[in-house]
Amino acid sequence: MTLPFFYGWVIVAVAFVTMGVGVNARTAFSLLFPPILDEFGWERGVTAGAFSFGFLVSAVLSPSLGRLMDRRGPRVVIELGVGLMAAGLLLAPLVRQPWHLYATLGVLVGGGSVCLGYTGHALFLPNWFVRRRGLAISVAYSGVGVGSIILLPWLQDLIGRAGWRASCWALGILILALLAPLNLLLRRRPEDLGLEPDGDDTPPGSPAANRTANVVDLAWAAVDWTLGRAMRTARFWWIMVGYFCGLFAWYAVQVHQTKYLVEIGFSPTDAAWALGFVSLAGIPGQIALGHLSDRIGREWVWTVGSLGFALCYVALLLLRHAPTPTLLYLMVVSQGMLGYGLTSVVGAIPAEIFQGRHYGTIFGTLMLASIVGGAAGPWVTGALYDATGSYTLAFSLAIGASVLSAVAIWLAAPRAVRAVAGRVPRPT
Repeated sequence: MTLPFFYGWVIVAVAFVTMGVGVNARTAFSLLFPPILDEFGWERGVTAGAFSFGFLVSAVLSPSLGRLMDRRGPRVVIELGVGLMAAGLLLAPLVRQPWHLYATLGVLVGGGSVCLGYTGHALFLPNWFVRRRGLAISVAYSGVGVGSIILLPWLQDLIGRAGWRASCWALGILILALLAPLNLLLRRRPEDLGLEPDGDDTPPGSPAANRTANVVDLAWAAVDWTLGRAMRTARFWWIMVGYFCGLFAWYAVQVHQTKYLVEIGFSPTDAAWALGFVSLAGIPGQIALGHLSDRIGREWVWTVGSLGFALCYVALLLLRHAPTPTLLYLMVVSQGMLGYGLTSVVGAIPAEIFQGRHYGTIFGTLMLASIVGGAAGPWVTGALYDATGSYTLAFSLAIGASVLSAVAIWLAAPRAVRAVAGRVPRPT
């Protein structure tokens, strides 16, 4: 096994663990949501708004995060996320007013999660792989599923035994003790160590290391893409639309599904396990779809993920009238195995189109749309529930957002700039 190959997968392993803990610490808001509502009696929209407000703050910081990654590398970005998220969780037990909740589980945890989650890792993981880009990113992101099936049921049990405040303390300590030392191993790109992507040990410039082999549009790929140049293209804005709508659908269901399932007759434990099994189902789905995206293209996989969320919402609407295990399993599988496949290409799509020195800044700005969508989803869903007394309108809106998301990524057309490995003609 060569050093380049080995170290690239070390980076993936570190990302796997970091995301398994960091992303699920943010997802844990769904488990903390019911006991916080029960204790304080705040309106559902106001309480869910803390999660959304954290997303909005992280959206404002996202372009700066990309610039920080371009200048200082992943260790600074990830360790910043560890500090912010741990601080938010350790201070959350002091919550007495809604603004306290917004400051701790909203701003600090939300701000930390954008560093530790999909955005932070998508800023540098694509640099380590080209031919195996979809597979490597999906393996790293599948840590979220493994973490969920371990972390979320444990946290739900701890909430039941010791309360939500003790659970926040335990989670904050875990993040500091595990993630702070582990992420010292990170590097921005293989070139920082004199290595090549994909574990290639051919020196740059040799025919075997020709990095333009998969380029379809040579003129586009030759541009030194800055943020300003990217923003003057239609592709940039179609990605914005696709990411906003995709994350709107994703986080609307993630935040509200536990409370919804309890209201229609499932036990809190069953609802917590359903939330965990969504991410567990995402493990084989993400890896398979990530590998598949390296063979058939990123647009197809984004479409499959969008379809997964649409099916998930249909199942949730049907569950109110027929709360059966079959429909619950359909909701879990479609959301996790299909929907979570979006993560396997969320970094690859803009990397194919805007690859270059300023990719971090461009991607960080694109993630504004994702984060704003993720913030809008839970808030709009909660507000529509408060206004109508039902989730029907909100879930129907999310189905429409999923369809629009798939259309937008086809219009962005990463396939027209760089072909994936499975579409590159073999040399004769």
